[in-house]
Amino acid sequence: MIMSRTKSDSSGVADRKTAKAGGKKKPKPPKLMDFIESRDFTGAATLLEFEKSIKAASTENELWLAYAYFHLTEYKKAMTIYEGLLKASPLKHKNVLVNIAACCFFLGEYGKAEEAAKNAPDSSLKNRILFHIAGKNDEGETRERHAKLADVVEDQLCLAAIHYLRGHHQEAIDIYKKLLLQKSKDYWAVHVYVALCYYKLDYYDVAGQVLASYLNVYPDSATAMNLKACTFYRLYNGKAAEAELRVLKENASPSFKYAQDLFKHNTVVFRHGESALQVLPPLVGIIPEARLNLVIYHLKQDEFQEAYQLIKDAEPNSPSEYVLKGVANAALGQEVNSREMIRTAQQYYQLVGGSSSECDTIPGRQCMASCFFLMKQFEDVLVYMTSIKTYVFNHDSFNFNFGQAKAFLGQYKEAEEYLMAVQSEKVKADYVYLSWLAKCFIMNQKPNMAWDLYMKMDTSQESFSLLTIIANECYRTGQFYYSAKAFDVLERIEGNPEFWEGKRGACIGVFQMIIAGRESRDTLKEVFRMLRSTVNPQVEYIMRVMDRWAKANVVPVE
Repeated sequence: MIMSRTKSDSSGVADRKTAKAGGKKKPKPPKLMDFIESRDFTGAATLLEFEKSIKAASTENELWLAYAYFHLTEYKKAMTIYEGLLKASPLKHKNVLVNIAACCFFLGEYGKAEEAAKNAPDSSLKNRILFHIAGKNDEGETRERHAKLADVVEDQLCLAAIHYLRGHHQEAIDIYKKLLLQKSKDYWAVHVYVALCYYKLDYYDVAGQVLASYLNVYPDSATAMNLKACTFYRLYNGKAAEAELRVLKENASPSFKYAQDLFKHNTVVFRHGESALQVLPPLVGIIPEARLNLVIYHLKQDEFQEAYQLIKDAEPNSPSEYVLKGVANAALGQEVNSREMIRTAQQYYQLVGGSSSECDTIPGRQCMASCFFLMKQFEDVLVYMTSIKTYVFNHDSFNFNFGQAKAFLGQYKEAEEYLMAVQSEKVKADYVYLSWLAKCFIMNQKPNMAWDLYMKMDTSQESFSLLTIIANECYRTGQFYYSAKAFDVLERIEGNPEFWEGKRGACIGVFQMIIAGRESRDTLKEVFRMLRSTVNPQVEYIMRVMDRWAKANVVPVE
């Protein structure tokens, strides 16, 4: 009542002064609850620190300051305040033990969090914290804590969070939707949780629609804007996603520090790995995806050993993590020729592709195709890859692998089409790609195109190997002119008698085709040129026979 009368009096005086001053009202000083209710925790902490600097802090103010710091993710500062209160009066402030446990939990100090929570008085918050801690490594404790959850909003949100963390996204959605039906006006943030679950289920368009309802009410939400950027990245591209994140950064105040590490991490992803080595390593262990994206970066740079070292001891908890471990094992296993690593990769791929939740998804079928590819069961590879080609037909890795599988099975025409669809210059410069494309050209009666591939390569062991393929495959398929050209170069590089034998047979094969009218007579000049480059007694006899025929048929050979 005193506060009410004082306020009324002050208001009247102020009104009279305002009237005399021309109608301008004196601004009211900010109050703590105004900041708390508007969730301006920076303002609340600033006000409380100011009051603390001019007078002795009360217990109530200290608790509010710790509360503000906790919501600002300044968990160490909050914990320091709680520990100070507990030390000053252990019996009076024993309840803050559960708050200390919460701070430790968010700092990743789960052992300390568990100890503090178990020493705290019984409460629903204590049970929820212990439930989350147990969910990481203790199934028995998890079941026990689960049984103590009540049908109240806080406990149900906790249960949904555990489902989410374990990858049971549909179960989490069911809980969230039930809460929304009961409390549609009070729990807008639940829309963000639902959107996040749909995002994890790869329903990016649905996630965006659910998110829009929340952003209509809270358009400046950092969490929602970040998730929106992620959906744009999946639906469109990195530039569209980064544009959304830029809006958030531009509108944020200088004191805004929430989730800055997450924004840095996502910016690296949106920029396809730019600055990955500067940004991601410090975030490993803080943001779960940081390790995975750093592994992806190393794989894309062909740094297979680094990728493997990062992920070899990590325990996979989601399909994407199993897939990444499979890719790392397969990549390094093929590089160092380790059958054990290849088998490990097969097992990871089969675990994902054979699971009930992933078997009918695109990633699940890709995993089964990869498993059979490593096992060289290419008929099965085609079954799985054909089932998803409508959705990934413009992906270079898909076209490369699909082309290889078809070539293995002798389907060279289709194999050539898929290999030619590859756009990545990095893939197109890879020897495996070039060797398969060359073989497809030869089998499709286009040896000149295979020869062009060789001519564009720098001199190396790989170019020598490609030349060997051209020489042998062209000979085997009766395309003797290009076989002779290839054997001629091979003989010049390395004086192996086998290369002369191949060249001799190919040159004679060209001669026979000229006689049969299946090869241009002009090529006989080139045959003579290639034969003259070899020092061998057989050359003179072969050239004499060819020269006699050329003179009889008026074919110039000089």
